[in-house]
Amino acid sequence: MRSLPTGAEAVVFDCDGLLVDTEDCWTVAESAIFAAHGRPFGPAQKALVIGRTLGAAGKAMADHFGRPGAGEELAAELFERVRGELARGATALPGAMELVRACTERVPVAVASNSPRELLETALRSAGLVDFFAHSFAADEVRSPKPAPDLYLTACRALGVAPTSSVAFEDSATGVASARAAGLHVAVVPSLAGTDLDHDWLGTSLADPQLLAWAETLECERVP
Repeated sequence: MRSLPTGAEAVVFDCDGLLVDTEDCWTVAESAIFAAHGRPFGPAQKALVIGRTLGAAGKAMADHFGRPGAGEELAAELFERVRGELARGATALPGAMELVRACTERVPVAVASNSPRELLETALRSAGLVDFFAHSFAADEVRSPKPAPDLYLTACRALGVAPTSSVAFEDSATGVASARAAGLHVAVVPSLAGTDLDHDWLGTSLADPQLLAWAETLECERVP
């Protein structure tokens, strides 16, 4: 196994399922749509949609249901269902607050999310993380969202750092592919247990003591 670089110059975090415990919200919404089509929803079905944009998830569901052309309709339904679930509130995942705070004190940080802006803002605000990030980027703000590299490249440009000097934190294959394509180092905490994802560091939680120890190696320059 490789390891995260010491002295990295920036950190870019995914949001859903990595910083904020929103996957339950998405799973409730997704399973309701599957049930409406008379289909079961388990790990294999979750793997079809996890980490994808609303549009890509809608298309994946349409293909799975044998309803070609229904992708936009299903994406719109998924958006409304997730919005309703998020309105009940979401919490930061274990270790997220502490790791983000430790990184923010030392290097520039950003969020790069495959969710649309509205859902991203709701998740970060609900979890008490929104004030940590002067820079956040959503799927509907770039030409090509994850797995394309655009979100991570946009984040690194905004932070004024080279992707190769930066670290991405991800939880899905879609996000890892995006970060790798952009040239970042990648730390992974999978949302789906047992998922084999490319990584430089792999753990089960952001609360892993290794991560806070690593954060202390970052370049100590607080960015206004």
